[in-house]
Amino acid sequence: MIITRSPLRITLGGGGTDLPSYYRDHTGFLIAAAIDKYVCITIHQTFVPELIVKYSRLERVTHADQVQHPIIRESMRVAGLNGTGMEITSMADIPAGTGLGSSGSFTTALIKALCSFKKDLISPQQLAEQACHIEIDRLGEPIGKQDQYIAAFGGVTCFRFHPDDHVEVWPLPIDSETLYNLEDNLVLFFTGYSRSASSILKEQDQRSKQNDKQMVENLHFVKDLGYQSLEALKEGNLRHFAELMNVHWEHKKKRSGSMSNGDIDRWYHLALDNGAVGGKLIGAGGGGFLLFYTENKTRLRHAMAQAGLQEVRFRFDFEGTKTILN
Repeated sequence: MIITRSPLRITLGGGGTDLPSYYRDHTGFLIAAAIDKYVCITIHQTFVPELIVKYSRLERVTHADQVQHPIIRESMRVAGLNGTGMEITSMADIPAGTGLGSSGSFTTALIKALCSFKKDLISPQQLAEQACHIEIDRLGEPIGKQDQYIAAFGGVTCFRFHPDDHVEVWPLPIDSETLYNLEDNLVLFFTGYSRSASSILKEQDQRSKQNDKQMVENLHFVKDLGYQSLEALKEGNLRHFAELMNVHWEHKKKRSGSMSNGDIDRWYHLALDNGAVGGKLIGAGGGGFLLFYTENKTRLRHAMAQAGLQEVRFRFDFEGTKTILN
């Protein structure tokens, strides 16, 4: 049996500038952190002449080309496997559609498992590139590249997306004390809303391709916020980083009317009134998780629990996508 796992992620600055429709003209930049919540894939050989696939559904087919799940189908094609005599199962710590990059984590974990099955080695860079190729090029999803890259590399990591599709990757240059304080003071709450990122990202993607002035200027500003966040983190100025999260969220909401709703806005202001220095919604918007930076966790946790929000506690993951059993 083969088991792989791939971390989910939170974005710390510059989110949205990783879509090809933006970076191919303007270069993108963001900071992301992998967290210790995972998507796991298992593969084992069976004694039946069919492919069994288990996710939120169960599929039994005679050839990989018949699989309904698009990422599994395309990954099998890229790997050159027909699936006969295989069973593939996926499990996740967090539901899909909640803004933590689960699709990219799923794809990287699956590719890593298929490579282990074939006894092929694959580097984090190759893994991320192949996952992006499957989701963006083959399946035509209007998404960015950060999810696949942060899942593959792990850590608290900076990414620069160049117009020629090259992605530059380097660890966030941050001292240990600042890193521990950042990890300790970030808190994550589930809004109870799950959604597909595609509809919101499709609007951004189309407007960027049309060179919509308002959208492009918004993304320029968000990219600059990403660089300001980098400097604040390098300097150990976490309060300034938290204040930049607020500015980021206000500009992110301007990209789409579907980005927020009355409940999310109410919870957000409740958090700021109860010890949060800054925060934002993680992912494309419309639901998922609210992330806050606070130096008074007890007060904030109490207020959000009273409002009915569930906290998900986490630590950073520095291993990235890995095979844990082979």
